[in-house]
Amino acid sequence: MSTITASRRGVLAGMTALAFPAALLPRPAAAQQKPLTVMLESEVVILDPHMTTAAITRTFAYHVFDMLYGSDAKGQIHPQMVETQEVSADQLRWQFTLRPGLRFHDDTPVTAADCIASLARWAPRDSLGRMLLAAGATMAAQGERVFTITLTKPFPLMLNVLGKPNAPLPAIMPARVAAAAGDGRIKEVIGSGPFRFAADRWRVGDSMVLARFAGYVPRPEPSDFLSGGKTVQVPEVVLRTIGDDTTGANALVAGEIDYMQYLPFDLVPMLARSQGVKVMTLKGLDMFQGNFRVNAASGPFADPAVRAVLWQLVDQKEMLQAAGIAPDLRMDHCAAFFMCDAPLGSNAGAAAATFDPAAGKAALARTGYKGEPVVMLQVSASISQAAGSMLAQRMREAGFTVDEQVMDWGTVLQRRGRKEGWSIFPVYSNGVDMASPLTHFYISNNCGDYPGWSCSEPMSALLTQFAAAPDDAARARIAAAIQEDAYRTTPSVMWGQFSRPAGYRTRLQGLVASSYPIFWGVRLGNA
Repeated sequence: MSTITASRRGVLAGMTALAFPAALLPRPAAAQQKPLTVMLESEVVILDPHMTTAAITRTFAYHVFDMLYGSDAKGQIHPQMVETQEVSADQLRWQFTLRPGLRFHDDTPVTAADCIASLARWAPRDSLGRMLLAAGATMAAQGERVFTITLTKPFPLMLNVLGKPNAPLPAIMPARVAAAAGDGRIKEVIGSGPFRFAADRWRVGDSMVLARFAGYVPRPEPSDFLSGGKTVQVPEVVLRTIGDDTTGANALVAGEIDYMQYLPFDLVPMLARSQGVKVMTLKGLDMFQGNFRVNAASGPFADPAVRAVLWQLVDQKEMLQAAGIAPDLRMDHCAAFFMCDAPLGSNAGAAAATFDPAAGKAALARTGYKGEPVVMLQVSASISQAAGSMLAQRMREAGFTVDEQVMDWGTVLQRRGRKEGWSIFPVYSNGVDMASPLTHFYISNNCGDYPGWSCSEPMSALLTQFAAAPDDAARARIAAAIQEDAYRTTPSVMWGQFSRPAGYRTRLQGLVASSYPIFWGVRLGNA
């Protein structure tokens, strides 16, 4: 398998300073030697890296936990916790030796047994992990620092799986923590990453503290995206929960926070002119893909004919405009499940996605739909809420009964885990996640226990073929066939591809331009 190529990341350039509107005027700056204070996309609700695909949990996990391998900015996989690896001639036995000196945050050593327990817990919950298990993987410790994975058939994706940048992450935790969790979430948050979770300082609804872990030994190589030496330059990172984006922007201008992951679209031009603030605008695979995820397990969308009607009710430009996304930050239309301007982007099967509300209304009338409520889970104050409301309007015009229920993202995560009680929710995901059939949330989890529960047997066979494809050309052909099947079965419906600018104070140095918030290597200057 060829690795996914992420867009080039580098240290950011500066912006000019101009006047700012009165609503966002700077207030006196706090002392420069404070911890790094950030506002992420949402509050961290799920702290278990194995239990969710939520990007906010992934951000948390990459700082608190470590992985056996990591991806660089070009998508190449490198050893992270592993010192050396050996592969047998028949490709059926992999041996991994851990780096010396690895320690957990409770000051216990990281052992081969911990790695085995972590991978065994994670693999059944992840689409790529399940592929590893399907290759007959069995794991055994050969000492404190050495373990093996033995297969019944070659699995060329081994390192791509162990170093995947997509949630749920194959993060390593103590074996006792994994065992104590049983089928539920972990009860202790103990990793071996560059930051430790300060549980005693967690204030739900207000703030969370990630403190520098003095026992972390970085790799000797320079840091490169999610790989290399993760050297921490700040004493701690404080994750602030702020009620709304305008208040967050105000705090950024005032210097009360140092980094804001998602800037309000309507304030981006003004923030770019604000003294002491820089705006990070990203393209390529650092863009996002919006989707409407449908529930194929129950309710109206259990009928594939009813799901298919949605393709005729979505005008991506209309929805992106409703979300307030400027033309320079969006693509007015993208028919590619695996991202436009990306290696596997194509228009295969896209004829099904012709915006035509009248035809959609007629198509719905031909189905067995009898007016049952379509329960739409909406995230309050999110840009996806605007897209959802636009679709709800179009659906009502077509003859659907729509029940929009507004809540926070944490509640959506809880609600979507049940097979009943919801029909659809709008969401957006990082392009790195969506650029391959093996990581696209709504394709890779086909026929798996994953919210939405879409299942196509032809797609399952195609995914197996994609994983075994010998070259890029073959993978592209299979990806096009997978996309055609997705347009036929409708696991989700795209509502647009766009960029989400981040903002940060000029005193931050060493911040990497990425849609993944990364705080190792960041220094605080006096600017």
